[in-house]
Order: sequence, then structure tokens, then C-alpha cells
Amino acid sequence: MNLLLDTHTLIWFLNGDGKLSDRVKTAIEDPNNSRIVSIASIWEIAIKISLDKFRFQKGFKCFLDMVEENGFEILPVTFEHAMVVSTLEFIHRDPFDRLLIAQCKADKLILATKDENIKRYNIQTIW
Repeated sequence: MNLLLDTHTLIWFLNGDGKLSDRVKTAIEDPNNSRIVSIASIWEIAIKISLDKFRFQKGFKCFLDMVEENGFEILPVTFEHAMVVSTLEFIHRDPFDRLLIAQCKADKLILATKDENIKRYNIQTIW
């Protein structure tokens, strides 16, 4: 399974948060699955930290180290992803989520998300 983690999924996994579903936790921990984090999620977290809308207790550098230590593959944003974003129906207003949706469409990924609005797009999700 090629699994792209939504930003909240990544945060909850790294924090060991009980909000993460057992199904998603098992999928992330399965060594047979590709576990992918979009650079867009890294940017989103960095922006929220700079605006003081989010805090990672041990700091942003520690957060990045945890992403690396967990062996997550970082997915860059490509021209193809931008092209797909430009064709998306305007169901979801969050630009970061729209980019994740486009990445799933372009790269045939399964998005690990609890976000019900995302599920309205024609992509595979897991929760």
C-alpha cells in the first residue's frame, strides 16, 4: 500500500495520540507499506508554528528528526501535482489538503485522513 499521511495523521502518529485510528496506525507501522509524507505537510506545520497556531513541544527540528527516524519518504511537489490542483473541483478550501488530494490522484496514493471533506474527492482514503 502506498500511503500518504495527512498532516493531522502524521502529527497524531508521532505524538502517539489516541485520536489515530487503529487501522491507520497498523497501516503506518506495516513495513510492507510505503509511508509517505508530503513536503506540503512539512510546510504547513512550519507555517502554523511560525504563526503560533501549533506547538510541537520538543521543537520543529525534533519534529523533522522524528519524521526521518520513522523512515517516512518525503514527497516533493511537482508540476504534475500543480496541474492536478488546477483541475480539482472546489469542494475543499484548504490549499494544503487540495495539494495532498492532487498528489494522491497523480501518484495513485491512498490518503490516511479523518477529514470527511477530502473523502468527497475521487481518491482512495483509509481511516
